[in-house]
Amino acid sequence: MQCNIDNRGRVARIITGILTAAVGVGLVVATQLGSLPPWALRAGLGCLAGGAFSIFEGVKGWCVVRALGFKTPM
Repeated sequence: MQCNIDNRGRVARIITGILTAAVGVGLVVATQLGSLPPWALRAGLGCLAGGAFSIFEGVKGWCVVRALGFKTPM
């Protein structure tokens, strides 16, 4: 895993990861309180996993999409 994004891309991934993980926490909590249907728990867990991976990419400076050879704008 070689660094393949610059600081701007790192910050964008960390912010996106934090926001996605926050949505995931909200979905999980709302599901546990009975405000949302049971399928929302899976969506919340998916958001948490995706957010955590995005934060990981930002911290490491590595993007899986760029590693696969695709050019991303950031």
